[in-house]
Amino acid sequence: MSDPMTLTLGGHACIRFERDGRRLVVDPGSFSDLALLDDADAVLVTHEHPDHVDPAALVAALGRRDRLQVWAPAGVVDQLVAAGAPAERLHAAADGDAFTAAGFDVRAVGEAHAVIHPDLPPVTNVAYLVDGTVLHPGDSFTLPPAGVEVDLLLVPVSAPWLRLADAIDYVRAVGPRVASPIHDAILSDTGKALCDRLVSGLGGAQEYRRLTPGEPVAYTAV
Repeated sequence: MSDPMTLTLGGHACIRFERDGRRLVVDPGSFSDLALLDDADAVLVTHEHPDHVDPAALVAALGRRDRLQVWAPAGVVDQLVAAGAPAERLHAAADGDAFTAAGFDVRAVGEAHAVIHPDLPPVTNVAYLVDGTVLHPGDSFTLPPAGVEVDLLLVPVSAPWLRLADAIDYVRAVGPRVASPIHDAILSDTGKALCDRLVSGLGGAQEYRRLTPGEPVAYTAV
């Protein structure tokens, strides 16, 4: 059993992890509540798409918070530096990297964004395994490292690159105790309900739990 933490969904793909007064935010993008950056100690970015990172907002947060650290793929780091972010607090993350961010143990996994269309150039996407138990894949179906048992999978359920059948198969492949849907800002309430019914019914996770944006939830891996 891991140390308890608090999770807060910031909308879409944005999640805040909090423990012992320290806060780690993943993928604060344009579809998210960027107020979560106001007290963040560290930020992880999976890839460059604006629904996962708002460069102007992140640069502004770095200006306000002199201890804020950011980890992201090298291309995102370059964009942030070009936008005026302090390079000494930006860290390039690549597959296999392990580091500590805001007191959380983090492992970067994978390097490829799911294919949107063959005519579009490929994009680097780094998934993040937090404390060895929670997997945030960004825009991918990246599997955890061999031998790692994921307790909580944050599973994307709607995107131009995504079939819901693939999301269901992803949950089956990872085999988490808990699956929570993310990446669904473009869905209506009816669409979210449909995703919940199918992914919870067919994915095979012991528990399927939809987080309410802005509502902190206590979480402890089993």
